[in-house]
Amino acid sequence: MIKQKKKVIIAMSGGVDSSVAAWFLKKHTYLVEGLFMKNWEENDKEGYCHSEKDLSDAENVCKKLNIYLHKINFSQEYWEQVFKHFLKEHKKGNTPNPDILCNKEIKFKLFFNYAIKQLQADYIATGHYARICKKNGIHYLLKGIDCNKDQSYFLYTLKADQLEKILFPIGSFKKTQIRIIAKKIGLTVAEKKDSTGICFIGPKNINSFLSYYMTEKKGNIITTNGEIIGKHNGLFYYTLGQRKGLKIGGIQGKDDMPWYVVEKNIKTNSLIVAQGSNNLHLMSKGLIAEKIDWINNIKFKFPFFCKAKIRYRQNDLSCKIKYIDNFYIKVLFDVPVVAVTPGQSVVFYLSDICIGGGVIKYKLPLL
Repeated sequence: MIKQKKKVIIAMSGGVDSSVAAWFLKKHTYLVEGLFMKNWEENDKEGYCHSEKDLSDAENVCKKLNIYLHKINFSQEYWEQVFKHFLKEHKKGNTPNPDILCNKEIKFKLFFNYAIKQLQADYIATGHYARICKKNGIHYLLKGIDCNKDQSYFLYTLKADQLEKILFPIGSFKKTQIRIIAKKIGLTVAEKKDSTGICFIGPKNINSFLSYYMTEKKGNIITTNGEIIGKHNGLFYYTLGQRKGLKIGGIQGKDDMPWYVVEKNIKTNSLIVAQGSNNLHLMSKGLIAEKIDWINNIKFKFPFFCKAKIRYRQNDLSCKIKYIDNFYIKVLFDVPVVAVTPGQSVVFYLSDICIGGGVIKYKLPLL
């Protein structure tokens, strides 16, 4: 009896990672089809969104690999379930991470369900730098091998039963290896730049992009001693720990050290700043997190110790997690941490295993 090939639908973004991932799947004799998601209805005069170019690249790769490419438009769902939340959080003075919500609501809910239910796939796949291992019948999410590209931070909202049907073909490779493979097999996207920032906007364009959707409200830039030293264009343009773009470099202070954002006061519309990257106002002993997701439904005995990241590509931080109630947990760091940012996510690890995470509600200041 001939064993039937397992069908995989891979999310094709038009980038090098998903393209090489698709090639790997074909090599492993899966029945592979691609799917391109359009998540933004662009008015592209400013060049923020590159979905036309990305679609063209995805089509060229699929033609080269002899893979059928499905196309679907999730723009309305992205607007309702990701972008509205993104704007709402910015208005509160927080700094949300849309890529995490996009993974949760779009890629691993809408795309996942569409591929499994409508397209009758056995698995879905993406070009994320992460790994999945199965031990004693349970699937775990692991960091990618490439420490500089590991994307498990963005995937902590996944559940164990989803992991059973997900493949991450490039998680055991380094980015440099993926580009070399792309060149060897003749993919036109081998040298294509990585996309960064909000799903479709580079970090350099984010402020001008936000200004289309949010009203600028100028206010004072104030030192921690209450001295007004400048003006800001709108609190949503700034994030905790930010140094560049404050336009107060000429303001003298102690030792001529650079200024950093240490707080945003929504009530007074004030941007609070202090000098030095390790000033006490910027440091936190811990944080309160909400919207907690545990991947494997492990019944943790609180308090417990683990590692944490409070932003992508950060070194692991040793911490202790305390239970508050069913909605909140307290995270206490072994040593003070700089620029804990409400709205961002804190993600937890036991060695290489990602066990879950949550959204930072408050920082616990040293002072």
